[in-house]
Amino acid sequence: MAGVKRLYLLRHAKSSWDDLGLKDDERPLAPRGEKAARKIGRHLRDIGVQPEQVLCSPAVRARQTLDHVRPFLEPKVEIQFDPAIYGAGEDQLLARLRQVPSTVRSLMLIGHNPGLQDLALTLVDEADLGYARLVERFPTAAIAALVLPIESWGDLAPGKARLDHFVLPRELS
Repeated sequence: MAGVKRLYLLRHAKSSWDDLGLKDDERPLAPRGEKAARKIGRHLRDIGVQPEQVLCSPAVRARQTLDHVRPFLEPKVEIQFDPAIYGAGEDQLLARLRQVPSTVRSLMLIGHNPGLQDLALTLVDEADLGYARLVERFPTAAIAALVLPIESWGDLAPGKARLDHFVLPRELS
């Protein structure tokens, strides 16, 4: 029987555009984004999501999203900030995920669109009932939970994943 890996794709929360002088990767979260990230964190805790490892873009808004989700994760979760995630397309994200050690069973990737949405659309089987929701949009602070019937992250391939759930902060109370 094949192993099972879990991949949680979390798009950074809503960022602020108040300071137009900031470089894109320096933009912080807007107050609405902070609230949404905390909602997603509580949701993850409530449904028992505890990734063993988090790969996060080093962009300020991604790091701050992690800061608001972090209190709801296990204290010993391994966190890596990877510059390759910022601005990455689906191919680069897929290549990065294939480097994750096979001992890691559950992984959270905190990144940006369009790469994150394109990655989800590549991995999830088009016949999956949730696929249409992923096509429609992948808004800020949304999280897609994918189940992958693979032994190793190196085995990641298009259409292999099943969408376990896809949650937007506005859907949470």
